[in-house]
Amino acid sequence: MTSNSPDESSGKPSVLFVCVHNAGRSQMAAAYLSHFAGDRIEVRSAGSEPTEAVNPVAIEAMAEEGIDMSAKTPTVLTTEAVKESDVVITMGCGDACPIFPGKRYEDWKLDDPASQGIDVVRSIRDDIRSRITTLITELLPADSTSK
Repeated sequence: MTSNSPDESSGKPSVLFVCVHNAGRSQMAAAYLSHFAGDRIEVRSAGSEPTEAVNPVAIEAMAEEGIDMSAKTPTVLTTEAVKESDVVITMGCGDACPIFPGKRYEDWKLDDPASQGIDVVRSIRDDIRSRITTLITELLPADSTSK
């Protein structure tokens, strides 16, 4: 089994985004990946200590991109979510994410959008969008991300 082989049951790659609160970075990354890849990649997000609601400034920043995150809710990180994912991308959650052989792990160093103004969150959003575009070309090399 290779480190980024597609999920055996669905035949498509699966990605899990993890940050502490699952209220900003991981939600934005999951929203971008879902938006750009559609149903070609299975997308999950979770937090090691999820909050009760997604950051409203993150929701606003993504709405500017035409992506509605207003119905999203933070989810607790589970061992099952990690086991079911081919790629696990952490964003500041440290050692809270369990490690399993055969998974691809990345740690994206991104500022936390919590308590930040819209200009800072836009910068974080744009960084995430760039990383997502690269991720899609790695996971779906024959596809185009022309959206």
